[in-house]
Amino acid sequence: MKQIEPSCHVLKNGVRVVYLNVPNQVAHLGYFFAAGSRFEKKDEVGLAHFLEHCVFKGTTSRKALNILSCIDAVGGELNAYTAKEDLCLYASFSKEHTAKAINLLSDISINSTFPEKELEKEKEVILDELNSYLDSPSDKIFDDFEAELFKNHPLGNNILGTKESVEHFTKKHLVAFVSNYFTADNLVVSYVGNLAYPKLEKLLLASLQEMPLTGKREIPTDFNTYIPFKKRSKEANFQSHAVLGGLAPSYKSDDRMAMSLLINILGGPALNSRLNLSVREKYGLAYSVEASYNTFADTGFWQIYVGSEAKNMNKAIDLIYKELQVFQTKELSSLQLQRAKAQLKGHLALGMDSNAGLMQGLGKSLLAFNQIDTLAEIHHGIDKISSSQLLEISRKYFKKEALSELVFDLADA
Repeated sequence: MKQIEPSCHVLKNGVRVVYLNVPNQVAHLGYFFAAGSRFEKKDEVGLAHFLEHCVFKGTTSRKALNILSCIDAVGGELNAYTAKEDLCLYASFSKEHTAKAINLLSDISINSTFPEKELEKEKEVILDELNSYLDSPSDKIFDDFEAELFKNHPLGNNILGTKESVEHFTKKHLVAFVSNYFTADNLVVSYVGNLAYPKLEKLLLASLQEMPLTGKREIPTDFNTYIPFKKRSKEANFQSHAVLGGLAPSYKSDDRMAMSLLINILGGPALNSRLNLSVREKYGLAYSVEASYNTFADTGFWQIYVGSEAKNMNKAIDLIYKELQVFQTKELSSLQLQRAKAQLKGHLALGMDSNAGLMQGLGKSLLAFNQIDTLAEIHHGIDKISSSQLLEISRKYFKKEALSELVFDLADA
């Protein structure tokens, strides 16, 4: 199993760097900004995602085609994503092109010009993306569930925004957002590759020297207004979809690791998860059933997704509630707990087998926690979890009166 031994550094201008040396021909680089959708103002819903698209449209020294070709022309990949709490620009490339990648990501982070003509074209692209998402009930249900879960709070906003919000964005909006959030003190650089750190540091310092040190950022509002709900609507096409869940520990909570273990047992990726064995294997009520756990700075949420034939949906939901009840009434045996811990450690190891995934995970960890836990520390945290702790967490977060439920039934023909 690959041992992770990353090191954390701070450049002279305050940029944090997480560095992992791996003897590979391919390197991975990511620029992580605490600039996700929860940082948007009421009239800015979708702005962070719009920015993610528009930073590729031109800088003071590059046109859009030059940006898109810079890494791809040498066989690499350039991409970006927007999440609720972070926005990331990243690239994968042959190690000899590290300087080129650093220069490019720094350039689009600092010197984007947002040509008006390009912005209008990109609005159309995003509106197509919105329509594509609305066309897929199995995707849409997750965003609708979060919107209701975090109602009247930025965490509930759709990352893509709305047709109305996207259409009203201007260059002025983008420039202001970049000024406030694309700053040295709000940036984490993650590098996984074979370049010695002193050389990496020199390249980063040279390319990031023009980045503003700080900006005028508002502290995001904590979420504390959760009201459980149950809703059904007719939006499905060929099968029904449901999401059940509720609030969960934040990523700063001492219960975070135990909650991760609990969700992994309940409906993780393994074929022997409780939900898969019950809903799919034993009763054949669904092709897809899974559980997940998402964390933010001040809160978190867990959810179960199930997709099934309309005639089986209510039975599938009843089975899910029964499984949740078992977790609240019966402690895991010592052997069950031991096996569950070994499985979670194995899943973590599989996730670490991808250097691109490692780069992403390390960057997000340093941005969120301002530190990187070693593999030994992570395993120690897993080993400390007790059956009684899992029972206590189950009773707190799985109790029926705290759960929410959203079902997409078949639309009328």
